[in-house]
Amino acid sequence: MTMNPPSATPPLDLSKWRNAPVILMVAGGALALLGYLIKPAEFAYHWLLAFMFFLSLGLGALFLVMAHHLFDAGWSVATRRFCEHIAALLFPWLALLFVPIALLAKTIYSWMSENPHTDRALAAKQPLFTMPMFYVASAVCFGAWWLLSSRLRYWSLKQDQTGAALPTYRMRFYSGFGIVLYALTLTLGAILWMKALQYQWFSTMYGVYYFAGGVFTTLATVYVITMILDRQGVLTEVLHEHQYYFIGSLLFAFTVFFAYITFAQYFIIWNGNMPEETFWYVVREKGTWFSVGLVIIFGHFFVPFLGLLRIDVKLVFSWMVPLCLWAWLMHWVDLSFNIMPVLHPNGFPWQWLWLSAGCFAFMAGLLSWRFLKDFASHPPYPIKDPRLIEAMGFYHPVPTQISGGELDQADDMRDAPPQFRGGTQ
Repeated sequence: MTMNPPSATPPLDLSKWRNAPVILMVAGGALALLGYLIKPAEFAYHWLLAFMFFLSLGLGALFLVMAHHLFDAGWSVATRRFCEHIAALLFPWLALLFVPIALLAKTIYSWMSENPHTDRALAAKQPLFTMPMFYVASAVCFGAWWLLSSRLRYWSLKQDQTGAALPTYRMRFYSGFGIVLYALTLTLGAILWMKALQYQWFSTMYGVYYFAGGVFTTLATVYVITMILDRQGVLTEVLHEHQYYFIGSLLFAFTVFFAYITFAQYFIIWNGNMPEETFWYVVREKGTWFSVGLVIIFGHFFVPFLGLLRIDVKLVFSWMVPLCLWAWLMHWVDLSFNIMPVLHPNGFPWQWLWLSAGCFAFMAGLLSWRFLKDFASHPPYPIKDPRLIEAMGFYHPVPTQISGGELDQADDMRDAPPQFRGGTQ
């Protein structure tokens, strides 16, 4: 397989995709509205499915931004800015998309109509599984994500203006306590909005399970966006071939990590053999759900695992784009496997696929429209980040001797873009 770096290939013609977000919003919104008028319960579950999908992208991007600051990484500087924009979609845009779920909560979650005094499984989850706490906990989750995403992007843009050390320290500060807050709120949201569809079920690994699938899909998204921006010449100056290798390697790692968490959850529940836990999998072995489970096993693990084994494929656009789109499809199938058996225990609801496509298209159009506006309003990458030279593949040492150090420094910087020559940024 021949390696062709994206920057060495002609730019993509994106003019025909200019109106795609609006078209998706209009067409998807019409289908979603039609589904709501025909059957509100069906609409509620498909809306929840699309929401949990795009929520995982926002949370995955927020994790990548915080990981960048926590590890003081250099290679991810070039991709950090658009990850910040994706994370910023968590509030207010994904919070607004949560409103239909909040309004239809009684239709979606059966526990809201149950009596905790007569239901032992529900009583054990008090006071979290009460209607007031549902809305309070949801507000806490979105509040925490707004705090982290907005502050990290604020100080990142401030760094562009001043180039001072303070923004770097502030972003590290928010990432330090934010990663703990992130873990708690992601787990709370995954349990309250998705696992609670069958509230009798127990799983201590569900938050990590949702996290692994979300970051897996986000990395695929980041890879495609990076390659497109490189092809367009937007990020070419600050990219090096090793960035593609690192993103692809992380995608490979999270392919294995997701498979490990999924298998570990199943194995522990199977080994424990308690009805309160095993019934969740028993439901998902009925009808066509068993086939969907096999699709997840082979499609979510074996296909990306084998597809990413070779190092050179991580630089081949024609290979990686279909693989990343496949990752999106598998994540959607996996979330369907979690949500839809509650309403359709006998098999996958093919007859309602148009409604699911409508909800998905509306959210994709709205969020991509907002993302493109944010991206166009700010520099495409952190222009004064202290690690930017490292991200470009140049080494900028501190000179130890006037005679030899400055000469070495000049040699190392001779191929750098003009705006970085002679500076310390």
